[in-house]
Amino acid sequence: MQAIIAQRKTEALKYEEYLHSIAALIQRLQAGHAPGTPAALDTPGKRALYNNLLPKAAPESDDTPVSEDPEAYVATTGAALDLALRLDEAVKQVRPDGWRGIQAREQVIKRALYDILRDVAQVERLFLVVKAQTEY
Repeated sequence: MQAIIAQRKTEALKYEEYLHSIAALIQRLQAGHAPGTPAALDTPGKRALYNNLLPKAAPESDDTPVSEDPEAYVATTGAALDLALRLDEAVKQVRPDGWRGIQAREQVIKRALYDILRDVAQVERLFLVVKAQTEY
């Protein structure tokens, strides 16, 4: 009888630890922090830029109908972090008030992105990411 009670208490403590770990994971996900996210990515805009600059993992099977050009992404996570931070700073420095939807003002931001990226396709792709972020 005592063994059964002791086993139940042990299992209850393990379950409580499990629930705490789930709660911590939920908090990180709600804050937008995945495990391994660099501390410098402290805003949603920086994380969005970083995630769109990371190299994409190769598909595990060849039966996927869509394939992406791996050259569209930065080669290393360190370079992606540096580039994301530079892009974030550039956009924050040049963005005019009320720039969304006004082509001339959007071009100011695209020019700042181009000055760093030197690739029109990358600028167009990342501009959509910037435009979707409310912090810019």
